[in-house]
Amino acid sequence: MNIRLATDDEIAKWNDYIIANPDNGNVFQGAEFAKQKEQGGWLTVHLFADDVAVTVLQKLVFGLGRFWYIPKGPGIINTESLAQFTAAMQTFAKKHGAFVVKIEPELLKTPSVVAALPQLGLIPTTPIQPNFSTVTVDISGDLSTVLADLNQKGRHAIRRAERDGVVVQRVDATDENCEAFYSLLAETAAGSFTIRSYDYYRTFWQQYQSAGLGQLFFAHVDGVIVAAAFALILGTKSTYKDGASVRERSVYGASHLLQWHVIQWAKENGSVIHDLCGAPPSDQITNQQHPHYGIGRFKTSFNKQVTDYVGAYDIPVKPLAYTIWRKVGERIVMKLHRQMHHESWY
Repeated sequence: MNIRLATDDEIAKWNDYIIANPDNGNVFQGAEFAKQKEQGGWLTVHLFADDVAVTVLQKLVFGLGRFWYIPKGPGIINTESLAQFTAAMQTFAKKHGAFVVKIEPELLKTPSVVAALPQLGLIPTTPIQPNFSTVTVDISGDLSTVLADLNQKGRHAIRRAERDGVVVQRVDATDENCEAFYSLLAETAAGSFTIRSYDYYRTFWQQYQSAGLGQLFFAHVDGVIVAAAFALILGTKSTYKDGASVRERSVYGASHLLQWHVIQWAKENGSVIHDLCGAPPSDQITNQQHPHYGIGRFKTSFNKQVTDYVGAYDIPVKPLAYTIWRKVGERIVMKLHRQMHHESWY
């Protein structure tokens, strides 16, 4: 496999190349996501591995070299291609000063795949993107078919919310609406998961909506916002990126009806597969002690099946630097960055 830098003309049409990948593209490999991450100090490196477009995010780690991260990529679909990619990337990355390449390929987590990856020299590590286990919904059929195929619990919740007067609207990502969404997101996250700064989300939401690749939704009850969501699309795949709801729910099913409107928007924009973007692993989905049990229960009301991917792996490039990074470097860098910037290094 040959790896090379993309040309300026190719970069100008980057999303088209990402969508043409064997995995049909991924929003986290798209141009807009890379632009967003650049605001946090990342540099984007656009590569081709043969015909596969690869978005690499780069940061310089003092004393070690360049850290390369391929969010939800590379966009390949089997271990044979990954073996070729890994071997070629070790040589290419070393030439360009990287000491490690962190990858998150969407390969299904089967026993044979999991057994094969260490033989390629890959080392398991912590995923950054949340959907290494997730729930997806097939929305390739007409809306009546999609609704009929949902889990019975999800259909019931949608219809009940409609009867009880929940109103869902598509709204612009204005500063005012972003502030309202972020306030709800912070309420939802309290004690459950961490979120980034308001400015990060505002620029993210506004950038994607301006590009025609994102949409903000509000669900109202008697004029009061009770749930909100932001969805992304790239090619034929959509993603439920961010969601929030009030803790004290006066009407059952508001978030379900909200998601149903997200699905309708996604279909209108060409999606055939909708990713609810993160759930407990399939072997933990019924574990009530899992910190994301409630999230999983909501998402499996649309589809009972959880899809598990292999997660994240490191391609070590410079053994000594990588060993330092893995043992102490990453922990120190992340701690110092959070103390200085109050944000995740990633």
